[in-house]
Amino acid sequence: MFEFSVIGGRTARDIIGRSRREIVREVRETYLTHDEGDSVNPDSYFLRFPDKPDARIIALPAYLGGKHDVAGIKWIGSFPGNISHGIPRASAALLLNDYATGYPFALLEASQISAARTAASAVLAAEQLTGGRTARRLTVVGAGIIARNILEFFAAQEWSVDTLVVHDQHPEYGRALAGYATDSLGYRAETTDDLRTALDVADVVVLATTAGEPYILDPRAFAPGQVVLNISLRDIGPEIVHDSYNIVDDIDHCLKANTSPHLAEQKYGNRDFITGTLAQHIRGEVTTRPDKPVIFSPFGLGVLDLAVGAHVYRAATEAGEAIAIDDFFGETTRW
Repeated sequence: MFEFSVIGGRTARDIIGRSRREIVREVRETYLTHDEGDSVNPDSYFLRFPDKPDARIIALPAYLGGKHDVAGIKWIGSFPGNISHGIPRASAALLLNDYATGYPFALLEASQISAARTAASAVLAAEQLTGGRTARRLTVVGAGIIARNILEFFAAQEWSVDTLVVHDQHPEYGRALAGYATDSLGYRAETTDDLRTALDVADVVVLATTAGEPYILDPRAFAPGQVVLNISLRDIGPEIVHDSYNIVDDIDHCLKANTSPHLAEQKYGNRDFITGTLAQHIRGEVTTRPDKPVIFSPFGLGVLDLAVGAHVYRAATEAGEAIAIDDFFGETTRW
């Protein structure tokens, strides 16, 4: 009852690396559990800094019922300035709490977990919205850690991709990701410095940048039927969003903090452009057709971190890879 464990990032990544297909299933189940109302997912809390306007640390508390029955909180920092120093933008920790007593039982390095749940969500949406696991042309805009994780999940799900195109405003990052995709994942990859070329004739587009405001503004940027995974949330102009099918993870969560869908709501004064949630699409309650672009915008739900974190915790404990902290709690009786 009073055990407490720590699971480091290398252990988490190893476990994720050998169980990506299972994680996609966990994410799918979690979306459905959340849609059924068996969860609590409050608004995220953003800690910002007067002298670092682009930086933030976000608290994501949540409770996930179903088979998990676990509570917890992810504390994730996003400091874009890190990139210029050659270190990752994001760092995170996840604390898991026992639902029966409220006692925390595990602390996990969570940048790996956060990236995995984001990637699994993206690939799940791609499968659901395209109806398969095939793309003649898959384009990735932004060549960072999230993009790498998404490609790893595409490969784990055995997607057939004829050509992978990578675009990044820093060409060296684009070449590095393309090289990794070719050498480690077996995809035929190429790069382009031109965004228009990257977007043209792609079946699936992955937006995984650090953009703070829209830069894709041309109404013709996306073709009818094209599936756009709007992972970084702020790349697309509100006019494009308004004229597309829009699938989100959670409507209330996604339409805030000046995401592209939120900008569309502010511009047009309503939410009529929202087609529905991914869970509703999975259940067949909403549909999309090939007459307009299809945009998936996931704000990122804390319940997904709990699901993936609980999966990593179980695997680490079973394999003896969790580090137990003896006597973490100073008192375990009232008297």
